[in-house]
Amino acid sequence: MFAKGQTVIQYMEQLAPKHLAEEWDKVGLQLGSLHKEITGVLVALDVNDEVAREAIRLGCNLIIAHHAIIFRPLQGIQTDTPMGRLYEKLIKNDIAVYISHTNLDVTEGGMNDWMAEALGIEDGVPIKDIHSEELSKLVVFVPKDHHQKVLDAILNAGAGHIGNYSHCSFNIEGYGTFIPREGAEPYIGESGKMERAEEVRIETIVPRSIRNKVVQAMLKAHPYEEVAYDLYSMDLKGRSLGLGRVGKLKEPVTLRQFVETVKIGLQVDHVRVVGDLDRPIRKAAVMGGSGAKYYNSAIFKGADVLVTGDIDYHTAQDAGLAGLTLIDPGHNAEKIMKVKVTEWMAGKLAEHKYETAVYASGVNTEPFRFL
Repeated sequence: MFAKGQTVIQYMEQLAPKHLAEEWDKVGLQLGSLHKEITGVLVALDVNDEVAREAIRLGCNLIIAHHAIIFRPLQGIQTDTPMGRLYEKLIKNDIAVYISHTNLDVTEGGMNDWMAEALGIEDGVPIKDIHSEELSKLVVFVPKDHHQKVLDAILNAGAGHIGNYSHCSFNIEGYGTFIPREGAEPYIGESGKMERAEEVRIETIVPRSIRNKVVQAMLKAHPYEEVAYDLYSMDLKGRSLGLGRVGKLKEPVTLRQFVETVKIGLQVDHVRVVGDLDRPIRKAAVMGGSGAKYYNSAIFKGADVLVTGDIDYHTAQDAGLAGLTLIDPGHNAEKIMKVKVTEWMAGKLAEHKYETAVYASGVNTEPFRFL
């Protein structure tokens, strides 16, 4: 059985929720339809003619890409232009294109965490905070004999995280009262008679992103026909999510040594470097794509070096004067997402026993050649 398009994208948005994207960004379905079975998914950094031909050859009717194929408003589509021919080829072969960009950068376990891991950056935090997760307080009343079952369901669904602590909750014993009305099928009690039941009040914290998941797990585990529960909005904010990652290296290295780590970890043959190659590097920052404008944020977070693409001449000068070393592996270093998203999506589809194939694009979309 092949997965429907909406199902594949539902999984993708579990990894990189759309609401994490920056306001200016163009994410989501950009071309084609998801109202079909997906025989194959091709994961690519960019979508060009060669990638489209690869999708056709592999039998893929969905491309998940990092960079948008439609970014500025279209005034028209002329099929005698390069981009027009690309759109035409994708449409004629019924290939949909879905974009996951800054939301994949920001999310935990996404682009910048993959890049940080590849560089040996430990306990990375965002270079630039852009999103604080909204929290709710979940309160539910549970009969005493089902307390542990419901509590486990709620916490195992992801509720109860506060800082570096998980499975946080508060539990109070008390009595609940109710009268089952005509037509009710109560777990305890009789129709028309006041019932006084020993219950436990469970309180815990739930992030907005998993609120529905937690509530559904709670309802499934709860024995009552009508579950008494409340969700309160909180002024308190949860974890901060943002662009890039900064953290300590396992042990200090020289900038020269760290350059080799970058080349191996991000699979690039050449990098541009700003700074003294013998300088010790203890704390490193990385940002996929074009992150040079955040060099002051990297300095503020204590970074000795910033690894990012598309560094311009004047920013390189300014950062160097401010005492920050720079390594530019190129924008295409984000290609690390191809294998990572492929592995994640293939695992999700296999878990639900779908036959939809997932491929990492083998096309090199790096526009530059180094001679």
